[in-house]
Amino acid sequence: MKTKHVVTGPVPQSHLPFSPGIVSGEYLFVSGQASVDDQGQIVNDTFEGECRRSFDNLKRIVEAAGATLNDAVQVRNYVGRQQDLASFNAIYREYFREPFPARTTLIGCLGDLLKFEVDAVIHLGK
Repeated sequence: MKTKHVVTGPVPQSHLPFSPGIVSGEYLFVSGQASVDDQGQIVNDTFEGECRRSFDNLKRIVEAAGATLNDAVQVRNYVGRQQDLASFNAIYREYFREPFPARTTLIGCLGDLLKFEVDAVIHLGK
């Protein structure tokens, strides 16, 4: 099975060794997206700001592959601090609707560099 890398268009770039997204068969696998600008530089903000920027970056990659967040089948979330969990769940509902994708949320796993990160698997339905 051939793969296609999603690296062009309005996709945030990174100096780190990973592809923003890879299409394999009917699925798009999106690498972890954090609060970064178009050149991959971290943008520090409040938890809410970093969470929204991360989801927006995810959305840009998904749309560059011809899909929407409604096509998500799995979303993995990494929340830096437990006290941000309620805010995370509220923001999550702004980006994902019922029926919600399968979801994993890890707390306290990011160290001091990031407040939030997200990755996802998207069904392209080809």
